[in-house]
Amino acid sequence: MEPGPVPRPLILAVDDDPAVGRAIERDLKTRYGMRYRVLRADSGEAGLAVVEQLVRRGEPVALLVADQRMPGMDGVEFLRRALRMAPRAKRTLLTAYADTEAAILAINEIRLDHYLMKPWSPPEDRLYPVLDDLLEDWEADAAARSAEPGLRLVGHRFSARSHATRDFLARNGVPYRWLDRGDAEAISLLAAAGRGDDDLPVLVFEDGEAMVRPDQARLAARIGLHTVADLPFYDLVILGGGPAGLAAAVYGASEGLRTLLVERHATGGQAGQSSRIENYLGFPTGLSGADLARRATVQARRLGAEMLTAREVTSIRENGPSRVIVLDGGEEIGAHSVLVATGVHYARLDAPGVEELTGSGVYYGASPAEAGEMEGEDVVVVGAANSAGQAAIDLASRARRVTLLCRGPELARSMSHYLVERIESLPNIDVRTGTVVAGASGDGRLEELTIATGGVEERLAVAAAFVFIGARPQTDWLGDVVARDAAGFLVSGASLQRVEGRHRWRLDRDPLPLETSLPGVFVAGDVRDQSVKRVASAVGEGSMAVQLVHQYLGGLAPVAS
Repeated sequence: MEPGPVPRPLILAVDDDPAVGRAIERDLKTRYGMRYRVLRADSGEAGLAVVEQLVRRGEPVALLVADQRMPGMDGVEFLRRALRMAPRAKRTLLTAYADTEAAILAINEIRLDHYLMKPWSPPEDRLYPVLDDLLEDWEADAAARSAEPGLRLVGHRFSARSHATRDFLARNGVPYRWLDRGDAEAISLLAAAGRGDDDLPVLVFEDGEAMVRPDQARLAARIGLHTVADLPFYDLVILGGGPAGLAAAVYGASEGLRTLLVERHATGGQAGQSSRIENYLGFPTGLSGADLARRATVQARRLGAEMLTAREVTSIRENGPSRVIVLDGGEEIGAHSVLVATGVHYARLDAPGVEELTGSGVYYGASPAEAGEMEGEDVVVVGAANSAGQAAIDLASRARRVTLLCRGPELARSMSHYLVERIESLPNIDVRTGTVVAGASGDGRLEELTIATGGVEERLAVAAAFVFIGARPQTDWLGDVVARDAAGFLVSGASLQRVEGRHRWRLDRDPLPLETSLPGVFVAGDVRDQSVKRVASAVGEGSMAVQLVHQYLGGLAPVAS
């Protein structure tokens, strides 16, 4: 029997005012009627009945649009209840000016995606751009979930090698199906490939090829990531694909510079691992780090930037007026200018047993591959900055209990106020201040963490520990080529005037802001000394760096904005 047609995803508008309901239904059908089924309900109760019926039939719900001011059940309450049945649906609230406070509260309580002020005329300016964005995100998520990936990864959940492969695939947006080594399908695949537990992880491709314990470079080439530069020489080479590097790629390419970005792992950097960034200007409902990275990567490529993934820079050198970048494997790329935006990585946790269990229950950061498997588990988050707070909040939606360990006396010293308030409101997050990790133990995986508070030790049975401590700049590869401070951060701009010895500023002109001790090599983002560790500041510096590159390439003539 031939399968029936796939039902179109639903957009549901809920409004008790017949005139407003007809207007929103008309505008939704005009724009989205060819790709989506648009329905209207005249009350929250009727809307819930529609959602329940569709969910029971297994039909997708893409977008819910609800008016806040409805008798009996207001818009926020409708969305709250609908969320339990259709958790992946995008949620939008129609509000009057007086309802703004309710909408803002809904952002925190039900992760409202957007609120729209009535009237929304003209829809081309005030309605469609917002909903286009939401539906594009929903479609990307739905495609990733519904497509049957031809790529299958067989591994052990608590294997460091399996963890590294899963993290690389997930952060590069490559769909795959995870099979634990004990699954029946995994056993069959390994037998067919003539492989066993000692060969894990094993990747099985759609054409039947099996790749055993793949390293990042081989895997990147096999799945079609761009790993070899198209040109021998560029106007601007950007090292690092975090927010600063991506911003520079967008602005560099849009302004006509031949721009190449080199990223050793996946675009997004540390920010790309954040479950939600809620204080980034212009996104009142927040966005995930993965969404930010995906949007910026697409934007940079569309504007003409070239990107290399899974390539590591090993050194940089001067060659007359040019700068030469050396990649792993010895490949050399020339450039008029270079931007170092390699960011920072989390400091290693120094306690007995931790290193042996890294990747097997102890994780630096919280990628979707691990965080998604913490349903009903007890976990620990180590750290007190915003990244640790956001991870704790995200994990609390899955885990049974989250213990947040803070070395200092209070979270407020290093964490934004809005995160502290959210953490305090969640009953399954236990904050331990003045507490450090004293040890980790387990048989092949993390099973127990020893913590110490005021010298008194306590043992916690946990499934995982997510570490967010310190900020070590990724600059060791630079060696002694440019000036770095005692912690390894790159010194730039006016601060170079205080540098003595071989890295003293040698030109007659003053160094440009963000310019390092090697003229024509700039720095942006967290890797810069005295930088502000925020996504917005990294984006600002990456954008600013392109203007400084123009000034440098133009013989230092000021560039009009």
